[in-house]
Amino acid sequence: MSLLRPTRWAIFSGGDTNYLILTALILFCGLFFLGSAAWPLGYDRFGNGYYFLIHQLIFGLLPGVMAFITATQIPTGFYSRWAGLAYLITIALLFAVFIPGLGADFGSSKSWISLGSLSFQPSELVKLTFLIYLGAWLSSRTLNERASWRFGFWPFAIAIGTVMLALFLQPDTGTMVILGLIGITVYFLAGGPIKYFFMTILLGIFAIWILLTVVPKYSDSIPLLTKLEYRTERFTTFLHPELDPLGQGYHINQALLAVGTGGWFGRGFGHSLQKFSYLPEVAGDSIFAVIAEELGFIITSLFLIVYAFWVRRAFQIASLAKTDFSRYVGCGIAVGIGLQSLINIGAMLGLLPITGVPWPLISYGGTALMVSLFSVGLIWRISLENNPRAPIL
Repeated sequence: MSLLRPTRWAIFSGGDTNYLILTALILFCGLFFLGSAAWPLGYDRFGNGYYFLIHQLIFGLLPGVMAFITATQIPTGFYSRWAGLAYLITIALLFAVFIPGLGADFGSSKSWISLGSLSFQPSELVKLTFLIYLGAWLSSRTLNERASWRFGFWPFAIAIGTVMLALFLQPDTGTMVILGLIGITVYFLAGGPIKYFFMTILLGIFAIWILLTVVPKYSDSIPLLTKLEYRTERFTTFLHPELDPLGQGYHINQALLAVGTGGWFGRGFGHSLQKFSYLPEVAGDSIFAVIAEELGFIITSLFLIVYAFWVRRAFQIASLAKTDFSRYVGCGIAVGIGLQSLINIGAMLGLLPITGVPWPLISYGGTALMVSLFSVGLIWRISLENNPRAPIL
């Protein structure tokens, strides 16, 4: 049988097998961890300790696997052709969350769209569609155009600024920071001048200064700033969590307690104490703290090493891509997953402010898992296209 003939299992052959094995291992461990971390919360709210695991399997893993398979079947050139339309649609969805009756509040942000029993988070979609649009735009420009102020930096700033404005208004600070870092990284990987990089950093520092000084001063008179003040308090609490242990500092203090009591070898799988109504968001943002408490420093570190090798493998696949578009998008996916993981884990260790960012492939969330697996499938498609003898369809 010719190696070039498509077969039933074509999507699983011809690419980087190590990447696929690591993906399956991480996904299995994520479901395993979620089943333990969310058991008390599921039993308390729904009378079923496995509620969140079952929900993740049905509304996250199942559509996620379908998204993965879909991504592997579509040539990367297709994304480039339709990148602009996908970008505009997700921008519209980001602003649609403010429409009464359509947008929904979960926590302190209006970042969900609710259609009857169906709800999803457009901010998860825009991380991918913006990256695809950015990759298509950069690959259609020459190096001199990408490096110019008029044809390079300004169009880039407008495109990313529109998305960040929508996220700022929700407000979804965590996604805004991640998308900004992904966009800046890909732009400079594509040849953006280093002077624009430092300019962007300075603008970011200025924005943080505004957040810390202007927002608290005028938050009582401007409704939008009232929501942003909550984010400001999170940042200041990060610097001094001991000053408000039962308020804004409660989350980080409980996370540090969970990680600290895990010690070298952990309490044992399923034996976390902090997940019993002490640690907030045990199935989502805080799942790393539960893992560290139950498995301890050694096993948790080994898992993080495996996760880091997986991200590195994705970056290697992207760096070998045959086209600029695939290289930019693949590197952006790898950088985005790596950065989001670092921000999530760093927050649980008290090294970064808590921003509500989930851990890709590990934290609970159907939309996030589906988009992550689609991104993983896109990397696998690039891997197939890198291999001239791969039986791609």
